[in-house]
Amino acid sequence: MAPTVPSAAKSASPSQPSGKSEVADLKQQLRQLAGSRAPDADDQRRDVFKRVISCMTAGIDVSAAFGEMVLCSATSDVVTKKMCYLYVGAHARAHPDLALLTINFLQRDCRDQDPTIRGLALRSLCSLRVPNFVEYLVTPLTTGLKDPSAYVRMIAAVGAAKLYHISATACIDADLPASLKALMLSDPDAQEIWTLEAANSEAAAREIETLYSKPVVFYLLNKIKEFSEWAQCLVLELASKFLPSDNNEIFDIMNLLEDRLQHANGAVVLSTIKVFLHLTMSMTDVHQQVYERIKAPLLTLVGAGSPEQSYAVLCHLHLLVMRAPMLFSSDYKSFYCQFSDPSYVKKLKLEMLTAIANESNTYEIVTELCEYAGNVDVPIARESIRAVGKIALQQYDVNAIVDRLLQFLEMDKDYVTAETLVLVKDLLRKYPQWSHDCIAVVGNISSKNIQEPKGKAALIWMLGEYSQDMHDALYVLESLVENWDEEHSPEVRLHLLTAVMKCFFKRPPETQKALGATLAAGLSDTHQDVHDRALFYYRLLQYDPAVAERVVNPPKQAVSVFADTQSSEMKDRIFDEFNSLSVVYQKPSYMFTDKEHRGPFEYSEDLTNLAVGTEAQENVISAQRYQENDNDLLLSTSDKEDNGTRASNGSATSTYNAPSDLIGSSLISSQTPAEASLINTGGPTYSSQSNFSLDDLLGLGVTETPAPPPPPALTLNSKPVLDPGTFQRKWGQLALALTQECSLSPQGAASLMNPQSLIRHMQSNYIQCIASGGQPPNYKFFFYAQKDGATAFFLVECIVNTASAKAQLKIKGDDGTAAEAFSTLFQSALSKFGLS
Repeated sequence: MAPTVPSAAKSASPSQPSGKSEVADLKQQLRQLAGSRAPDADDQRRDVFKRVISCMTAGIDVSAAFGEMVLCSATSDVVTKKMCYLYVGAHARAHPDLALLTINFLQRDCRDQDPTIRGLALRSLCSLRVPNFVEYLVTPLTTGLKDPSAYVRMIAAVGAAKLYHISATACIDADLPASLKALMLSDPDAQEIWTLEAANSEAAAREIETLYSKPVVFYLLNKIKEFSEWAQCLVLELASKFLPSDNNEIFDIMNLLEDRLQHANGAVVLSTIKVFLHLTMSMTDVHQQVYERIKAPLLTLVGAGSPEQSYAVLCHLHLLVMRAPMLFSSDYKSFYCQFSDPSYVKKLKLEMLTAIANESNTYEIVTELCEYAGNVDVPIARESIRAVGKIALQQYDVNAIVDRLLQFLEMDKDYVTAETLVLVKDLLRKYPQWSHDCIAVVGNISSKNIQEPKGKAALIWMLGEYSQDMHDALYVLESLVENWDEEHSPEVRLHLLTAVMKCFFKRPPETQKALGATLAAGLSDTHQDVHDRALFYYRLLQYDPAVAERVVNPPKQAVSVFADTQSSEMKDRIFDEFNSLSVVYQKPSYMFTDKEHRGPFEYSEDLTNLAVGTEAQENVISAQRYQENDNDLLLSTSDKEDNGTRASNGSATSTYNAPSDLIGSSLISSQTPAEASLINTGGPTYSSQSNFSLDDLLGLGVTETPAPPPPPALTLNSKPVLDPGTFQRKWGQLALALTQECSLSPQGAASLMNPQSLIRHMQSNYIQCIASGGQPPNYKFFFYAQKDGATAFFLVECIVNTASAKAQLKIKGDDGTAAEAFSTLFQSALSKFGLS
């Protein structure tokens, strides 16, 4: 009989490990218990194993006892087995050499009579995830997939997936996918669901294709009630990717899944809705009926469960409401805010109330929104006011809504006044006929009580636009001009410049002095936009006051439609990703996931996949690989073709050509050389007499100061030559000179459906493309250009997103001092893309 464990060891507290002495004590006790047949040996092993696991939890390295733990694993006690497998799994990956000791006893346990031990041993064996042990996994997995116990078969199915991640080749060579598929279609236990992840091998691709076949999909749907909730979601995701051959198959699937819409689990309901929506996309009438059918289950889910669950369901409801607002217009009360709702839920409900408002429910919705305007939650109060304004802009019962908005101005709350003024301004732009009622109330508001820039800017706009109807408008503007230096917002200063100009043309004698003070303050302003606006107005008045009036205060037409912040293409892409985080984030997955997790190719970080940047080239020349430095660029040779006659290159400083009917030859009279470079009319000079008379009239007293000569213009070589190897070497060696973001015109973004058109456009500006690639909405280009008369090159990485019409630029150059000038030239060429 083996010696018994000392009593001191039994009394040691497992929660108070004592480092190395504790580990040595544990090893000694494990040696004593190895092979012991004493009646209480199993209990003693369990106690010692608990102490080992406790040491692991405390962060003590107990890997020294690995051999002893393996020797003591020969027991029929399931609890002890579990602790042994936990220990082995924790230390096998950190100590692969010790993991070899576990193979024999794990394989032995895989043949144990107890199915629980067989399953635990198989799970532990697959969890080792050591590439060198692949050969030891195939046989136990093959046997486990045919085990009479459903628990062991489930463990084997999961283990096959683990083996696939370690070695896909070994998994397919062992014909495990076929065994899994047979298990899925014939196993009496419904929980065996197999999904093989995307792989590069043709065998895996074929297995995936058969997974979406009609027999597999219908077999799983017929047994879906037997699955767990998680497994049901997997089956429904599979069904959403199935392509029915005719309408009968669509109706069969919908009939099978009808009762899933009543499921208590929200994930199952949303997965079912996704199947219904995707299957009926091509059937307009049925698709609308699906909206009617899924409305009740979604509204039920909103009212049940936690706020987080309600928000997720509301996000999906919001997506459907934006696509079919009329179908939800009668359920507007379901979207009223509850006192206990979190702010994020309230905000989403306000957006939905705005979307479903129509002639029949506008009064009730606006009445409810007005109650929120006095909410103690300031962000929600702001959102409610904006919602009322948006409904008014949808031209539903405008009369009553305008009265409600004007009542907001009587509330003694700064944020309410500011938000209301912004909305009143937008309403006047769309409904000028309401100006009389609005200005009667707006005229009584003191600008001193408005602190928010956007609210003050809206008030100033109305003072300038309707200064002929507001007797005190000029005096309010004058007080604002007097406090010019105290106003820190450029937005307010810009609006003030324009408002005073408008007031001048409507009430010239009274506004003359105020206009002079405003222009003088604007010309001396340190903010570039404010200074340029003042200079522009000053020169317009020099040229012709009548022309200035046409520019500043032209005849206006009512705004019919305000721009939507999200394109229809973006909304469609989000709808395609229904029942995912894309709906919650309100943007497609490629915009918030890492590139390695995006799945379908978005755009290439590696230039291996980039096509050759030649003009109208259809055949891609094979890429040449270079391994000269860490920033390896894989580029392909570009054919150098003479493009013939090309457009003028331009200069680093963009030239503004004013319309001939707006600015004539007489405008350049009083300009300094630096000012003259801003406007190029090509006409004779203008006598400075009118300049002095205008200064005297407005009291500006402007004196001319000489300015330094402009820098020499940057011109580019019309036929630069740069091979891929040199480009790659330069890109790795040169420092980054500039990183900028610029915008494309909507026409340019649309023209990028054919990336070659951008390449040809840039070539016409002497900027060559050496490599390009990507697919919608992201395209990537590498450009280069050469400074004329010099050996200096400029290199550009340009990533264009057609959805946002934005381009990210990274510029490197041999001549760093000219990088800014080249950037201006490059952006100028890019901004003209698609306009000609």
